[in-house]
Amino acid sequence: MSIKVKRSRAQPIARLLSKSGDINQLMRLSRLIDQAQRHLRAHLPEEMREHIFVGGFSEGRLTLISGQASWLTWLRFEQRRLLELLHQLPGFEGVSGFTFKVRPVRPIVAPKRNTRSLSADAGKTLSECAEDTTNPALKRALERLASHARPAK
Repeated sequence: MSIKVKRSRAQPIARLLSKSGDINQLMRLSRLIDQAQRHLRAHLPEEMREHIFVGGFSEGRLTLISGQASWLTWLRFEQRRLLELLHQLPGFEGVSGFTFKVRPVRPIVAPKRNTRSLSADAGKTLSECAEDTTNPALKRALERLASHARPAK
């Protein structure tokens, strides 16, 4: 038995996003969730803001996630006020309530940049090589590299 795979051709991202398909709906939902999270966080006490995340929207209920149950307990008492805040946003008029979940939350941390620096002597050597080079592409590359050198003291 053989399995035949239909090869699909790569499409530009603009064409995929312009269609009214799944990707467009996913992007719209992602923007709405981000908007809800920013709006809710702006109206929460300072110490709570980094601990509350909007996890999704399903069946008219917005899911709020936190790593600690104590934050969600406070939110349960503030549900009416939070719903009024959400109803101010376009697209959230249909939110009828919240679902609270305690989950380990690991915020996205940008990776540290691994920067390297060149000594002044290395920069000088690269500049001299660029002056002696006739190939224009190689000359530009060497000059770009030399520009990263520390200034001479």
